[in-house]
Amino acid sequence: MPKLRIEEARVVTRLMATLLGLVFAAQLFTGVLFAQAPLPQPPPDQGPPPEQGPPPGPPPSFPPEELQRIVSPIALYPDPLLAQVLTAATFSNDIPAAAQWADEHHYLTGDALAQAITADQLPWDPSVQALLPFPSVLDMMASAMQWTQELGDAVLAQRPDVMDAVQVMRQRAYNYGYLGSNQAVVVEPGPYITIMPVNPGFIVIPAYSPGIVFAAPRAGFFVGAAIRFGFGVGIGLAFRPWGWGFGWTHFDWGHHAMIVNNHPWGRTWANRATYVHPYAVQRFARSAPRPAENHALEHRSQQERADAKAGRAVKEEHREAKHEEKHEGHR
Repeated sequence: MPKLRIEEARVVTRLMATLLGLVFAAQLFTGVLFAQAPLPQPPPDQGPPPEQGPPPGPPPSFPPEELQRIVSPIALYPDPLLAQVLTAATFSNDIPAAAQWADEHHYLTGDALAQAITADQLPWDPSVQALLPFPSVLDMMASAMQWTQELGDAVLAQRPDVMDAVQVMRQRAYNYGYLGSNQAVVVEPGPYITIMPVNPGFIVIPAYSPGIVFAAPRAGFFVGAAIRFGFGVGIGLAFRPWGWGFGWTHFDWGHHAMIVNNHPWGRTWANRATYVHPYAVQRFARSAPRPAENHALEHRSQQERADAKAGRAVKEEHREAKHEEKHEGHR
C-alpha cells in the first residue's frame, strides 16, 4: 500500500477513535446527570408511533399571565404527578376515553391494574396510560377539555415558559404561607421550589382553590387549611414501565427539562406528529382490534368522586362490597 494511503488510514482511525471517545463521554455524562435508576430497555417491538393527528398551523403563543392561569389548577401537584399530567395533556385526544376506562376500572389497584392495562391493549400513548391509576385527575382533565387542550398546546410550544409559570405560582403560594412540607409532601424552597412525595410509592393529590392559595390571605384566615392532602394513590413497582418510581419522573427546573421514565421528554410542537418517547411498554395501534373485556365495569360512586375532589381519603365501595360478599360466602 502506498505510504500516503497508509498515513490517511491512520488519520481516519485516530479521528474515529476520538469521536467514539466523545460519544462515550457524552453518554456517561448524560447517565450521571439524569439516571436515578437503570435506564429501562424498550421491548423489541415498540409498535406504531402515536396516531395523534396534530392540527395544522403555527404554534400558539400564550403570554405569562395566561400560562399562570392555565397551570394554576395543577401547579401544586407533586413533581412526578405534575410531569405526568403535562405530558399526558399533549395527547389531549386520548384523555376522554382514558378517563372513562379509569373510572370503570377504579377498583383495581397495583399489579391487578397494571395487568388489566396490558391485557386490554389500550391504544393511548403511555403518557396517558400513566394516569390511569388516578381516575380523579383524568376526570378533571376530561371535564375541562378546552383547558386540557390549552395546557397540552402550551407544553408543546412553550415548555420553558410553562415551567416558569409553575414556579411563579408555587412561589406565591409559598410566600403567602399556604405551601409547606407536611406528612404527605416535602417542599424544598430555593431558586426553584420542588414538591416531592414523602413516600415515592404514594402520590397525594392536593385539593385547593387557585383563587385562594395564589392570593394574599385575608385577616384571620387559617392558611394551613387552604390545601388539603387527604387523598392519595398507591403506585407500586408494577407501574415502573410508565415512569413511576423514585426519581424516574421529575424536573430539571434550571434547564427547563422534564425527565419522564428516566429520559428527557422531547415532544414539541414541531415534532408532535412523529416523536415517540421511550417507554418500556407495548404500544398498540388504534385501528387494531382489542380483546374482550375481562373485568367488571364499575363506575365510581358520587361519594367516591366527592371525597377525591375535596381531598379526603376515599373509601372504595366496590372493592369493600366484593370483600363482604366473599366473606359472607365463607360463613
